[in-house]
Amino acid sequence: MVRRPVAWVVAVILFAEAFGVAALNWFMGVVVDRQDMSLAGLDPDRMSMSAKAGAVIFGLYFALCGLVALLVAVRNRAPAGLGRVLLVSVAVVHGLLGAFAWGLIGWTAFLFMLVVLALVVLLLMTYDQVADAAGGAGAAGGDGGGDGAGSESAPEPEPEPEPKAEAKNDTPPAAPFTPPAPTTP
Repeated sequence: MVRRPVAWVVAVILFAEAFGVAALNWFMGVVVDRQDMSLAGLDPDRMSMSAKAGAVIFGLYFALCGLVALLVAVRNRAPAGLGRVLLVSVAVVHGLLGAFAWGLIGWTAFLFMLVVLALVVLLLMTYDQVADAAGGAGAAGGDGGGDGAGSESAPEPEPEPEPKAEAKNDTPPAAPFTPPAPTTP
């Protein structure tokens, strides 16, 4: 299937983006620090420190998202909890960055952001389909859970009792429900 290769590709791309974003922001902080100019009365030291802090924060954010994608690839299990939230948030970030990239940089940067967004969404959606097909238990998919400790499975529904042959049912079967048609002109 395509799940694991997509997870590996997403992990590699997010680690590369973590390094690239951190290096770019750090470089911008150094440039602002060396220029020693004020922008609208702002202190250049504060602008430099905020750019370097942004480098660390966004670098760690993308690296953490890359780590989640790497764990998904290694374990071959859907992300859950905070990992899923991180992957959804990185997809939203790539959508926003793509919108900004279209206007500021050009269509090639937009296309790259769109491809990364599509890969993250594909990663999230392919594992959702596996969970739905397995009935949420994950036993049929071989999720690597081992002894099954920690996996929650839904109880199987009890079969309905068969009607007895001697009991007569005088009520006609119910007609299928169709919603009323709209009557506004």
